[in-house]
Amino acid sequence: MRKVIVLTFVSLDGVMQAPGGPEEDAAGGFQFGGWTVPYFDEAVGKEMDDQMRKPFDLLLGRKTYDIFASFWPHQTDPPAASLNEARKYVASRRPRKLDWKNSTLLSGDVVEEIRKLKQTAGPELQVHGSADFIQTLLKNDLVDELWLKIFPVTLGAGKRLFGEGTSPAAFKVVKSMTSPSGVIVASYQRSGDVKTGTFAGG
Repeated sequence: MRKVIVLTFVSLDGVMQAPGGPEEDAAGGFQFGGWTVPYFDEAVGKEMDDQMRKPFDLLLGRKTYDIFASFWPHQTDPPAASLNEARKYVASRRPRKLDWKNSTLLSGDVVEEIRKLKQTAGPELQVHGSADFIQTLLKNDLVDELWLKIFPVTLGAGKRLFGEGTSPAAFKVVKSMTSPSGVIVASYQRSGDVKTGTFAGG
């Protein structure tokens, strides 16, 4: 089975909106676009390179696809080559033309399409950006791993990684480190159901 892996930059208070620049996503009047840039050190960059060096396909929401498709085809560095060569699966509520090479539209029942896609042969399915689409994945328990970069900043408002409707789920940490600028890089793997207990004495 192919894994769905969410790669996300996230603030301490759970915001993932517009990490890369002021013009990336100003929806809702968001004023802090580019909030990751002051903390993006060499260690974080190396981790991103390592995570994108292995074979992968992309699973993207429409808005992130449009942002990526307007930028990455015009770049020539190694990350760009990986993204450009990857198969892109795009979730959209309406028909649309996809000009970025190797792009496939997921239409109709997107949840069912993703379940079918996970059963096919192929590399892992990486989700970048796609804040709204991630909510659908979390609501339907379709995320196998979370590769998070947690930045030492609170933003107060903005699109959050874990919104209302997230399915209860347990995860285990499979890798973690802290970069010199204070970014916590942590990878979590889906690990069964939520377990509860009590601290009360017997």
